[in-house]
Amino acid sequence: MASWNSFPLEITYETFGWIAFFSWSISFYPQVFLNFRRKSVIGLNFDFVLLNLTKHSSYMIYNVCLYFSPVIQQQYFDKYGSGQMIPVAANDVAFSIHAVLLTAITLFQIVIYERGTQKVSKISIGIVFVVWLIAAICFFVALPSHSWLWLISIFNAIQVFMTVVKYIPQAVMNFARKSTDGFSIGNILLDFTGGLANYAQMAVQSIDQNSWVNFYGNIGKTLLSLVSIIFDIIFMCQHYVLYPDRKATVPSKLEQEGREPLVKSIDESASENV
Repeated sequence: MASWNSFPLEITYETFGWIAFFSWSISFYPQVFLNFRRKSVIGLNFDFVLLNLTKHSSYMIYNVCLYFSPVIQQQYFDKYGSGQMIPVAANDVAFSIHAVLLTAITLFQIVIYERGTQKVSKISIGIVFVVWLIAAICFFVALPSHSWLWLISIFNAIQVFMTVVKYIPQAVMNFARKSTDGFSIGNILLDFTGGLANYAQMAVQSIDQNSWVNFYGNIGKTLLSLVSIIFDIIFMCQHYVLYPDRKATVPSKLEQEGREPLVKSIDESASENV
């Protein structure tokens, strides 16, 4: 296993890593506190939360396995070279575990707080089901040959895919409502900070090792930051430029309707759009 060539760069790496960890970890709390204060989740897209839970769960599996398993680490060295460093740090593991917990709490808030007429779409439920079905199939494919690095790379790919799709429902909902009211901008600002710090951490490690395998050896982490930053910029534009007054212009029944079943069928969606 490779060691650091520069102590200052090692300290810088750890610093950026924990900045990313705290920024990303704290980013969950503004939305949780906002929901608690309002006793309402109106304005927060339920598909976003459900997809986010799947995303962080798959990311947690990848991080925990690669960080703690000597077998998977050896398979990583065999593939990328024994002189390389494992591209998962302690802060990555801590963040992913914490993220699963806080996202689950947010999902629980959706169940207990006022939610208006919004429901989880069948499309999102279908995506989650297919994703975990694929993961289960891949597990049985990897089992005979013990291809564990390949298996966790599937979970890494899943979390990248879920990162891409999870933001879309919230961005579309903000556009439809012409408002970001109910969706915490604090979450976005902290997520943006974490994404930048994450890229800086990976760049520092690459400079020290004089190798950029850190980026393509952990392509999930690389794409994670890039996609997150792009969508964070979109949300910041919606909040500060497009809809700065934060006041929804959709019909008031969204706030007046009582709680309804969380799952919304495609037929119901189509009938409402007629």
